[in-house]
Amino acid sequence: MRLTTAQALVAWLVAQRSETLDGGEVPLFPAVFAIFGHGNVLGLGSALEERRDVIPVWRGHTEEGMALAAVGLAKAANRRQVGVATSSIGPGALNMVTAAGVAHANRLPLLLLPGDTFVSRAPDPVLQQVEHFGDPTATVNDAFRAVSRYFDRITRPEQLLSTLPQVARVLTDPADAGPVTLALPQDVQAETYDYPEELFWPVVHRIPRPRPDRDSVAEAAAVLRRAQQPLLLLGGGVRYSGAGEKALEFAQRHGIPVTETTAGRTLVPHDHSLYAGPLGITGAASANTLAAQADVVLAVGTRLQDFTTASWTVFSPDVQLVHINAARFDAVKHGALAVVGDAAATLDDLAPQLTDWVVPSEWTTRSLAARADWDAHIDKLRAPTIGAPTYAQLVGVVNELSGPTDYVMTASGGLPGELIGGWRATGGQPTMDVEYGFSCMGYELAGAWGASMAHSHGLVTTMLGDGSYLMLNSELFSAAFAGHPMVAVVCDNDGYAVIARLQEGQGAAPYNNFYANCRTNHSVPPPRVDFAMHAYAMGCLAFTATDLKQFREAYARARTATTMERRPAVVVVRTQPAAWTEAGAWWEVGVPEHLSGREAYDATKPGQLRYARPPS
Repeated sequence: MRLTTAQALVAWLVAQRSETLDGGEVPLFPAVFAIFGHGNVLGLGSALEERRDVIPVWRGHTEEGMALAAVGLAKAANRRQVGVATSSIGPGALNMVTAAGVAHANRLPLLLLPGDTFVSRAPDPVLQQVEHFGDPTATVNDAFRAVSRYFDRITRPEQLLSTLPQVARVLTDPADAGPVTLALPQDVQAETYDYPEELFWPVVHRIPRPRPDRDSVAEAAAVLRRAQQPLLLLGGGVRYSGAGEKALEFAQRHGIPVTETTAGRTLVPHDHSLYAGPLGITGAASANTLAAQADVVLAVGTRLQDFTTASWTVFSPDVQLVHINAARFDAVKHGALAVVGDAAATLDDLAPQLTDWVVPSEWTTRSLAARADWDAHIDKLRAPTIGAPTYAQLVGVVNELSGPTDYVMTASGGLPGELIGGWRATGGQPTMDVEYGFSCMGYELAGAWGASMAHSHGLVTTMLGDGSYLMLNSELFSAAFAGHPMVAVVCDNDGYAVIARLQEGQGAAPYNNFYANCRTNHSVPPPRVDFAMHAYAMGCLAFTATDLKQFREAYARARTATTMERRPAVVVVRTQPAAWTEAGAWWEVGVPEHLSGREAYDATKPGQLRYARPPS
């Protein structure tokens, strides 16, 4: 088949299929997000236009935003579908580097197709080219290498034959999943080649379920049998494996209290009898209390990030870690007993070796009591008050009015702690995306656009602060123009409140976070942003609220309106700047010795778990 490089790439994208967690079949690449420029409009742009009936292209309005939308799509699709983003060369390409970092940190698949400079070098330096004096082969796209699981620059059309199988491998492998960058020089995009037609035959990518080594499973079973106070920790790998129900059956059979990481949130229904709450700094005090007392932690599918482990102070110094993970890189962290395999397959293999083992009932009872205390604490935080509402109160309203299949998102500032620690899941399905791996301001709106495409069986609500809104809001118009409904709750607290909390909480002077502490040349109060008017100007429906009662009414109206009118609804609400949900856990940050927070740092730092106790 005589095709240009760009035509061949698009034909291959169309031919790739994916098996969903429920056994269905969908396109592996359901959407392309594109901003065209001279580096991609004629080659890749023309090839996409020729196949517009089978692979939809959505126009973005910032390259970063549209690539973040592709990340949000992949997360909402539980990694069974992959968003594609293409840009021109130079600044357009570099704008996607941040999104690649988000995908890399969160182990999410993303295909980036930035245009590149001419391989021939005949017209050099072309528009938007950065010249490297000592290396004429280098381009700005080399910046993607640090944030890509797989990087290639296609300098000959036939190179697609060897690189595309690797692209599919990385995007669909649970151990390797992450961003792939294929840099596409614009002259090579237009070159033709006689491709074998087999390259374009349909392929269904099924969920790989590698089974663990039998000896490691036996050793893990032996460690668990000796445990008196074990804790089961469920991470994102459980979500992507579709192993949530299987993990809860395992916990129920043996009476093990269950907790979740950020990426594993909403896998466990809140009213489950063994649920201890989410773990870590932004989690629940109930889960942290149990983690400090646990003698064995069975971690399944988690990166064990610092916000989950409270910078490795949440566990007992004598804890034993057993880690089930598809990626050996994660499984061996901190001296854990590594059981490398798919979450569902490994739990299946572990179960027969623990048939008669049950956790002492006193430990399970302790878990219930701790969770009840945390629930009472959240109830108190959610209770109505006069004046501007708190984050916890807003989360309570959104939680109450959302159905079991609705989807909630956030990424940065104080809202991750409120959603992770305070949300009460009802369906036992993955219905939350808290991007707290890279914690990218602006992901909230752009990622929600992508999520609204993949999560069609429920309404997407994203919650963000005024800082994140100002950081990246262009894709609100993209979603409005494209006709994708979602609700955005914009919490205006007059600045970067959570960083001010960190700054002042450690004894530093308030500086450059709240607007009141920022430099201005105005002799009168400086201008303020009218977020509702701005959202309206971007084609969105806009609602405002100043207290909790008004917010409940506005959010309910927004839910109805966005569905009817097929465009985003934005609810703007003034919020309390210094009211938080606290889980009582420590976070290690660099504290200079002259600040008052250094004393607590010096007292807590020695308690960090540096390496888990090996199996005896």
